Amino acid sequence: MTPKPSPNAAGAAGRQARWTLCEGEEIAPGRSVVRRLGGGTRYEVYLAWEDRMCSLVVVKLLRPDRTASERSRRALEREARLLDRLAHPVLLRGFGAVLDGPRPHLVLEHLEGPTLRSLIRHGPVSVEQLLPTAVHLAGALHYLTSEGVVHLDLKPDNVLVGVTPRVIDLSLARSVRQAAITATPVGTLSYMPPEQCDPAGRGPIGTASDVWGLGATLYHAASGRKPFTPVDRQDSEAPEAVRYPQLERDPPPLPSFVPADLGEAIMDCLAPDPTERPTAHELATRLEPASAGVARRVRVGRRGAYLR
Repeated sequence: MTPKPSPNAAGAAGRQARWTLCEGEEIAPGRSVVRRLGGGTRYEVYLAWEDRMCSLVVVKLLRPDRTASERSRRALEREARLLDRLAHPVLLRGFGAVLDGPRPHLVLEHLEGPTLRSLIRHGPVSVEQLLPTAVHLAGALHYLTSEGVVHLDLKPDNVLVGVTPRVIDLSLARSVRQAAITATPVGTLSYMPPEQCDPAGRGPIGTASDVWGLGATLYHAASGRKPFTPVDRQDSEAPEAVRYPQLERDPPPLPSFVPADLGEAIMDCLAPDPTERPTAHELATRLEPASAGVARRVRVGRRGAYLR
């Protein structure tokens, strides 16, 4: 095991404070670091070994400069409660949380596979892969709706692609009631519906907001480009039309190579008015026949899957 530096060490000036946990170091008793996976504004993520389950897990830690923040701890607790309550084949599973002490964290399922974002880097995702993924994702959103929960950050980075795709990261998820009273923008700019960009003027945020996020995700995957790209992501003083172009205009038409039925469904999800969007259940029902048709055309052999 390499010598371990101070666990509360911060980076250079201007950088976010980060844990410097080394391989083999315990995050909590019986839970030891394998390697660092990455991090965001509020969290760092580690691959870890869990002695109790004799298995690899993912640990999502509050950054050291966030551990004293009551708001950050409440957000972590909210995510822990949701993970404990929700159970769906397409949703990431949680295996407990440590909400007190010097290293508040969540213990999450370790999943292998590429993100949808990584596939898009190579160009548009094939219809044969995208249609079943879309139906699974719509099914997961329908389940969240039935549980009174909105995800609020559905995007290609938060979808792992496999035989059954998986939705990850419930950091922003909250109850429908909590979402409806949200007063400030929340989410990832290119995948936020108008009401998430401007809750005060276009709100309230609700389950239809996740349908828009799914539509933006599918648009990006089907075409290889985002439906909306903010001109300036950093300048909080920039006009709303610059920061959130979806407030002022419609997305460009999808390329002609996107099948009409899929393209129409995607564009319906991106309706500016939440009441004009399909529900997640309606979307799944609408796309399922085309997805089933694709499945019947795929044969699996010793050399992998191929179209008949």
